[in-house]
Amino acid sequence: MSAKKTIAVWAIEQDQLAEAEQIFKLLSNSVRLKMLKLLEKKSLNVSQLANSLQLEQSAVSHQLAILRQHQLVVAQRQGKANFYHLDDPHIIDIIDEGLAHADHVIRGKFHGQ
Repeated sequence: MSAKKTIAVWAIEQDQLAEAEQIFKLLSNSVRLKMLKLLEKKSLNVSQLANSLQLEQSAVSHQLAILRQHQLVVAQRQGKANFYHLDDPHIIDIIDEGLAHADHVIRGKFHGQ
């Protein structure tokens, strides 16, 4: 009689799956990707981000609020301004991997080429 092998199924918790889906939706916006990459280097205030991205401050503030809601950035008051920095620096790893994959696709290369 042959022994049946039990296959372990890795299950993702529903709340984790829902939050991961939201994070990937957040990362599907080029403005937010650029903001996160800028904040990888140093803390910036809304005005500095707006200038770098050539956007209105209100648009930048709106995007920062969304990123804060999902704990990707955090604000720290310095004088009269809030300076934003990454709250979860490993999000840059996800972004960089996505950009590297995009580069492979654009160049028509396969992984490892």
